Amino acid sequence: MERSEQRAVVAEFLGTLLLVFFAVGSAVIGLKFMGALGVALAFGFTLLALAYAIGPISGCHVNPAVTLAMLAAGRIDVRRAVLYWVAQFAGAIAGAALLYWLVQSIPGLETSGAFGSNGYGSRSDVGLSGGGAFLAETVLTFLLAYVVLAVTSRVAVVGFDGLPIGLALGVIHIVGIPLTGTSVNPARSLGPALFAGGQALSQLWLFIVAPLVGGLLAALVIRLTHPANEPRVTADDA
Repeated sequence: MERSEQRAVVAEFLGTLLLVFFAVGSAVIGLKFMGALGVALAFGFTLLALAYAIGPISGCHVNPAVTLAMLAAGRIDVRRAVLYWVAQFAGAIAGAALLYWLVQSIPGLETSGAFGSNGYGSRSDVGLSGGGAFLAETVLTFLLAYVVLAVTSRVAVVGFDGLPIGLALGVIHIVGIPLTGTSVNPARSLGPALFAGGQALSQLWLFIVAPLVGGLLAALVIRLTHPANEPRVTADDA
């Protein structure tokens, strides 16, 4: 493995760890203090900060669905995609473990069955069905992956690329928190579910499969709206 590839894999591990610890942590610890809007902003701002910190190193995917979209769009090869997936899932589990350790020090805070995990049916704030949850997660992930593909010319996040990505994730959470708790990220869903147990694990499959479908759809549509050989139009060209 080349040194640049090693740095990218480490960046994806660390970035996913931090996303889970801080953003999911805002839901686990701070939901009653900041509300759903505050949690949505925490996710958006965390991804925005990470985009600037590790975007030039790895592209700041920190999400297997985004990596799949990049792979399907021909932006990365299979080898790098697999390395990213391993790093992302490992980072999410490590971040959830650190968060769980922290939460154990907070008297009276219950973690079993919830712990920032995603859900549908009785685990949805609005009672969303499984089919509705699959549709919601697919469409929400499509938006995130589509924005990432649209604002990046290849893999790296440069300049102001991180701003629309962070804003998109914030909006996605504003819409998605009442529906499913918002996954749009299989790694983000896996980490907390392992510590929540129960229905969080039995429903986990949906929050792995639906985001991957959304990422694939984004990769297909981006070929229609942003052809690979067509230069991007800037404000100066308009």
